[in-house]
Amino acid sequence: MGFEPTSLIHQALTNQYMAAVPSTPSPVCALRPPWGGGGPAGGLRAGGQTPVSSSRSSLRLVPLFWPWEKVKIGPLSVSPLGFGTWAWGNQFLWGYEEDMDASLQETFNLAVRNGITLFDTADSYGTGRFNGRSEMLLGKFIREYKGPQKDIEDIVIATKFAAYPWRLTSGQFVRACKSSLNRMQLKKIGIGQLHWSTANYAPLQESALWDGLVAMYKKGLVRAVGVSNYGPKQLVKIHDYLKSRGVPLCSAQVQFSLLSMSDEQMELKAVSDSLGIRLISYSPLGLGMLTGKYTASKLPRGPRAILFRQILPGLDPLLSSLREIAERRKKTMPQVAINWCICKGTIPIPGVKSVRQAEENLGSLGWRLSSAEISQLESAARESPQKMIQNIFQTR
Repeated sequence: MGFEPTSLIHQALTNQYMAAVPSTPSPVCALRPPWGGGGPAGGLRAGGQTPVSSSRSSLRLVPLFWPWEKVKIGPLSVSPLGFGTWAWGNQFLWGYEEDMDASLQETFNLAVRNGITLFDTADSYGTGRFNGRSEMLLGKFIREYKGPQKDIEDIVIATKFAAYPWRLTSGQFVRACKSSLNRMQLKKIGIGQLHWSTANYAPLQESALWDGLVAMYKKGLVRAVGVSNYGPKQLVKIHDYLKSRGVPLCSAQVQFSLLSMSDEQMELKAVSDSLGIRLISYSPLGLGMLTGKYTASKLPRGPRAILFRQILPGLDPLLSSLREIAERRKKTMPQVAINWCICKGTIPIPGVKSVRQAEENLGSLGWRLSSAEISQLESAARESPQKMIQNIFQTR
């Protein structure tokens, strides 16, 4: 997937980078040039112009992947990394407060200016009175973006429509899509996704929801359709049904990471590849367990602590391998974990709540783990006795 520069281009770009960056490393973003050269970190505009001013939201980092390095999701071309917005509006799990919105907008601006074009959300994101907040904020940030218009035109919003028990007909599912368009104030959604399957508990509703995907696609409300939390068998079924209705299934979003390497997940990846469906990896950092920031005695606040207390003590082999490769590569553990997802041919969508997180995640682009490093990580993951609990909504 990546572009491998020749040695001459490597040297020329490294020289250009070294000449342009300030002599003191940036405290904000300690990223090395993406082609593997040395030198201090700093912010450059595309084309090697001088470092950008002090505004963090207007910062353009060193290009972390080549502008033409895109991946396909059905008819759409997107960046090899997307950003997830589950935390935007979620007080229960992620501690969202309204005064975070300015920081979230800075985060969005930074991502877009540095080539991120895929943003994932859902009509159910946001808790309590903030229900739908994630979609609303994305729409607001798009409208208020001050950069080039082409940046906005390249953005692909992938939103998920919940299979609520009161959404029993295709018409109700189409209305859910229109409500999302209204919240975001968009004319069309990039990828409309069914958030989860009801096949295990309400198979008749499942058929209606599939028809809803067909209807929103044929009405021109979405540019492409996808699913989330589908297992390999059910994925084949919906793919075949949509194909019979003249609608291509372009994406399948699932929990996929070094913590989620079950036989079923790997089978799902193989099935997706065989059907031409792009796998989108949510929770590529295992809700934060692969960041190296937490231990059994240093747990996150809130409900995540319960899960971390159960799983973290059994992750020593995997975390040690991540740390070793990160140190050798002069990367961070999250960057290595996300890069593994990219190397497996998926599009990871780590969640972002801050500029600093966005900067770190961007550092997973512009390079690739070696086959030996991939094998080392996967071997360590298999040696680790604990695995991530799979989403209860995922079907077979």
